[in-house]
Amino acid sequence: MRRRLPFLIPYAMLALAVALRVFDPWPIQQMRLLVFDSYQRMKPRQFDVRKSVAVIVAIDDESLKRLGQWPWPRTVIARMVERLAAQRVAAVVFDVVFAEPDASSPALAVKRWPPGPGLEVLKKAAAKLPSHDRILAAAFARAPVVTAFALTTQANKDRPLRKSGFVFAGRNPVAALPAFAGTVPSLPAFQRAARGNGSISFRPDRDLVIRAVPLFARIGNQAYPGLSAEALRVAARRPSYTIRAIGASGEIGGGIGVVAVRIGPFVIPTDARGQVVMYYAKSSSKRYIPAWRLLAGQVPAGALQGRIVFIGATAAGLKDLRATSLEAGIPGVEIHAQMIDQVVTKTFLLRPDFAEGVELVFIFLTGLVVLLLLPRIGPVWSGSLGIVAVAGAIAVSWLAFARWGWQLDPVYPAIAVILVVLTGTVIVYLRSEAERRQVRGAFSRYMSPDLVEQLAANPDRLKLGGENRELTMLFCDIRGFTTISETFDDAADLTGFINRFLTPMTELILGRKGTIDKYMGDCIMAFWNAPLDDSGHGVNGCRSALAMIDELERLNEDWRAEAVRAGKPFTPVRVGIGLNTGIACVGNLGSEQRFDYSVIGDEVNLASRLEGQCKAYGVDVIAGENTARAAGGLALLELDLIRVVGRAAPARIYTVLGEEATAGSAEFRRLEKATALFLEAYRARKWAEAEKRLKACRAAGGDALAGLHDMFQARIAAYRKTPPPKDWAGVYDAEAK
Repeated sequence: MRRRLPFLIPYAMLALAVALRVFDPWPIQQMRLLVFDSYQRMKPRQFDVRKSVAVIVAIDDESLKRLGQWPWPRTVIARMVERLAAQRVAAVVFDVVFAEPDASSPALAVKRWPPGPGLEVLKKAAAKLPSHDRILAAAFARAPVVTAFALTTQANKDRPLRKSGFVFAGRNPVAALPAFAGTVPSLPAFQRAARGNGSISFRPDRDLVIRAVPLFARIGNQAYPGLSAEALRVAARRPSYTIRAIGASGEIGGGIGVVAVRIGPFVIPTDARGQVVMYYAKSSSKRYIPAWRLLAGQVPAGALQGRIVFIGATAAGLKDLRATSLEAGIPGVEIHAQMIDQVVTKTFLLRPDFAEGVELVFIFLTGLVVLLLLPRIGPVWSGSLGIVAVAGAIAVSWLAFARWGWQLDPVYPAIAVILVVLTGTVIVYLRSEAERRQVRGAFSRYMSPDLVEQLAANPDRLKLGGENRELTMLFCDIRGFTTISETFDDAADLTGFINRFLTPMTELILGRKGTIDKYMGDCIMAFWNAPLDDSGHGVNGCRSALAMIDELERLNEDWRAEAVRAGKPFTPVRVGIGLNTGIACVGNLGSEQRFDYSVIGDEVNLASRLEGQCKAYGVDVIAGENTARAAGGLALLELDLIRVVGRAAPARIYTVLGEEATAGSAEFRRLEKATALFLEAYRARKWAEAEKRLKACRAAGGDALAGLHDMFQARIAAYRKTPPPKDWAGVYDAEAK
């Protein structure tokens, strides 16, 4: 049972994903809303000024500049209403609450004047003048005006005047409407004079984005209309609303909630709380008329006939900016206007009744299929199946939005499927890793780490055998190691010396994609292009050799300083490095009882023999012809044609003097040319000319190649005494390995 328990975890994750979708916590709702926001940004509702019913008379910055700071005298507002009434508009809708009397009315204004001669006379005269509020109320009575009130969360006894009736089809849904505790209404005279009275308040989501406009709100057990709803009702000249609730004839579902609202000829689908999900169009200046233009008579007669005209603040200083799905801030009055256009053009966003059920079924079935197939087809194919399912969900969701205005959530189902796939994949991985740990534990004591990792990844490779492939091999050995070892007091010091040498050399090889084959005392054997492919194995081998020579110089400085402090003589450590490239057998080599990942072959032996010739030629590195060809961009200098012990065919050998910068230098080109001329004369048995050319080589090569040039000087002297055979082709037969 304990072994099966981990495999139940993905199924538990699937059940948790389904449960979370059912309970629909706020983070999941927010993810869904953000996706729908992105859809609107990709395909916003189109605004056509010719078809738009809603117009905004804007209290903008220019109007404030021309008419003075807000609030304006109510007489100015009355003139605006009168001009709109003359245009025969369908409704004049205020996105402004007139909650206090107009302080600029004559009777109120004179009360604030300082005492002075004739003040009492002025007060009596002012008292006889009509108040600005009375003038505005009279203007309201002569036009199809909708006044506004604000909703608050603080309880109070102020209640707005309801100007409409309500008819419910089905169960009374008032309890489902957004609830508020109090209101800030306009003055009673304005409410009585107006034909409609609606709420200007929105209820933004937690991220302060307004995605829905409430058609109604609830205070206690009483329903009150929103400003947009009242605008439509007054424009349609209807006395009441018909609210179709859940459970009405033709409607399915249980509980309490709103399905749709009829306002005259308009049927408006809503969510259960009586809110219209906004499908925004991009804000357009063509929707606005500055208030100063209206007052200046610059709006052509009849231009607004039959329109619903909103009057609201757009000036930045009046701070009525709201965030929407499309924009970071637009005037709040425009949201009401856009809602009107959305209703008139019948471009709604709907979350169908079946949406949640479809999403749950998708999560469950897709997750279940993936979990059932995961052990059979592996994580890659299961993950691919999950990706296809997620991509399909996104595609279907976008298509439903773009074509029918449906809001089907692709994000949470996608996240749920991904989590299930990842959980299942992790469980499969942990099971595989447990098997790998068993292999590592069983074989790490007597097999190389590289081979153990390969076996852990693929236990089928646990068998003898190898493959032939082109490799670059390297052998590095300390010259005169026996003499050096005699300078140490005990085996522990000698071991420490070897470790200080092998550790950095190993790091240099591994850092250039090399594989350490084995250590043989003070000797390192390494190769490139196995087990991992390395197309630049020849170059990497040569660069490793150069780096090892540089590192040895640093080590010698450290050892020299330590010898001086200890009062001991110091002998510089020198190495010989042999490099060769060719076909070799690489793989698991050994016996049935024990084997290792290694290389064998004639080319391997040649690399070892070339390392042994470094001392004779007075150089640190000798590379075979194939290696020189593979690393042609480096500074490689031809040394000789040599037939090593145990090999019949001669080999052309080179030394490695530097990287590309060295190869491109004038000094190296002179040395290379001088050496080529020398070898030509040498192989042609022109000893006098060869000696002359050798002097040029010494001048170009300096002390670094003095040993090489001394060797050739001695060899020429020997050939003068004992000439080589007539069929000699310049090949030197090495006597030592």
